Amino acid sequence: IGLFLIGFSACNSSQYGKKVNEPFTGNKYESNNNWFRAVGKGTSVKDNIAKSKADMDAKTILAGQLNTSVKKVTDQYLGQTENENAADVADKFQSLAREVMNTEMADLRKFDEEKYFDGEKYTVFVAYEIKKNAMFRFLKKQAKVSDKLNDAERKTIEELIDEELERLDAEDVD
Repeated sequence: IGLFLIGFSACNSSQYGKKVNEPFTGNKYESNNNWFRAVGKGTSVKDNIAKSKADMDAKTILAGQLNTSVKKVTDQYLGQTENENAADVADKFQSLAREVMNTEMADLRKFDEEKYFDGEKYTVFVAYEIKKNAMFRFLKKQAKVSDKLNDAERKTIEELIDEELERLDAEDVD
């Protein structure tokens, strides 16, 4: 009987170990058609450092999502245009997006946070979100005041953003 129990318990365990359910999982914490969302996790013996790590982790994920979204918009633009300066405009648009992610955004919202202490170290989970159309409106505002764009580039980038905003607004209605 002892051999049977050992064999049976071995069948139940995974070669990777026990599955862990972390907080902040599920639809509420995932990006969708309307929202960029990200969850960050930070661990440290000091709670403020754990919180800073979690914040940075989530904001890095958001920056990656925005970068991917902007790249998709610029790739579509490059595929549709005959403009000889299209690549320059696309590069400047992506550069503008990177600059925007390096600034504090007014519409970025922390919507959840939990802190754990296991007796030795703190683990902090944070969740941030920003509405996609708010992010693109902020990008458009930055394009208007950017001194790195000439008038033609600014106009093209604003048109790209307007098209993306129309697409997002149309999806928001559905």
